[in-house]
Amino acid sequence: MARVAGRFARVERRRRARSFVLGLLAELPRKNCWTIAEHAGDASPAGMQHLLSRASWDADRVRDDIRNFVVEHLGDDDAVLVVDETGDLKKGTASVGVQRQYTGTAGRIENSQVAVYLVYSSPAGHAAIDRRLYIPRSWTQDLDRRRAAGIPEDLRFATKPALATEMIAQALDAGVSAAWVTGDEVYGGDPHLSAELESRQIGYVLAISRKRPIRTRAGVFEAGVLARCLPKKAWQRLSAGDGAKGRRFYDWAQVEIDNPTGCTGHQSLLIRRNRRTGELAFYRCYSAHPVPLTTLVKVAGRRWTVEETFQAAKELTGLDEHQVRRWISWHRWTTLAMLAHAFLVVTVPIERRTTTAPPGLAPLTCGEIQRLFAAFVAQHARDLAHRLSWSHWRRRHQARARTSHYQRQTAQES
Repeated sequence: MARVAGRFARVERRRRARSFVLGLLAELPRKNCWTIAEHAGDASPAGMQHLLSRASWDADRVRDDIRNFVVEHLGDDDAVLVVDETGDLKKGTASVGVQRQYTGTAGRIENSQVAVYLVYSSPAGHAAIDRRLYIPRSWTQDLDRRRAAGIPEDLRFATKPALATEMIAQALDAGVSAAWVTGDEVYGGDPHLSAELESRQIGYVLAISRKRPIRTRAGVFEAGVLARCLPKKAWQRLSAGDGAKGRRFYDWAQVEIDNPTGCTGHQSLLIRRNRRTGELAFYRCYSAHPVPLTTLVKVAGRRWTVEETFQAAKELTGLDEHQVRRWISWHRWTTLAMLAHAFLVVTVPIERRTTTAPPGLAPLTCGEIQRLFAAFVAQHARDLAHRLSWSHWRRRHQARARTSHYQRQTAQES
């Protein structure tokens, strides 16, 4: 909290932000302004709601502090920047950016909010260092919805790859040490992202469709066609990294890509084959200088760290449990959740370096550190009067909401 304290001009806001982050790290059944305020000892959620909606502080500056904090502790010259989006299922249509759209969280089209995240991944750990809320075109063209949700007037529609390109460029301009970028087909199919990385001589391993045309010295072929033409000796069994159940072994092959005239660097097609099902995955790769196949495989394997980041941030620090509707509130909640998660991620390598685990014990993880921290630090004991006061507050609020609903329903029917 000392790293971000200067972003809150008043000491009251600074203390409330600390209480908010402690609430995100606590073992609450659900995390929202009501439960966090009760955990902090407040009489109502008004103060926490004010912190997210009207208090004077810049979430983007806190984001910058999180990025510097993560890179300082996890920094590595061969680190990988991973881009991906995640969706939060929502009801109604008032929350900023919500509409029926595909989200990988549900694996289908649902009413949801979708955001693109940038994750810094190194051998020491991985954490989100930036975020962009995806605003569908239907929202950018609806002035009334934009005003109601507080979307900035100068915001224009941007695709998910465009948001990713913006975050990567901003991170690199800020001096983030990273040698590679990876992402799924949404980002691998965008020519502007790859062009930006090549201009900066940043390597990438980006997933592409099996139907993507690939230029070779023998001609132009779809990636899937090239995979079928490879001889048996072209495939190598290599590990893409450690998983929860051991190393993730696949068969890998590499095909050289014929660079257009005037293009520098080394490009290739990387193909992954599941050893059990035979399922294929394809990656377009670039590096300023030739690198061995094992390096490309390790970078491709790091893409999974973004999924682990989403899962941990949602389960441990409430990244997806916000109940906010406006632009500024979404960014503030998300930023504070990223801060809480970054604390856990950074604590893991510190604890592993300074504490020797007894034989027979697994190393400390983010989840275990969160449980210990919640037990010893974040858990506040409240007396019975405080619990009863909150019970009365909730029931009064629910009664008012029910009365308002009935009155609105009656007015519509008359």
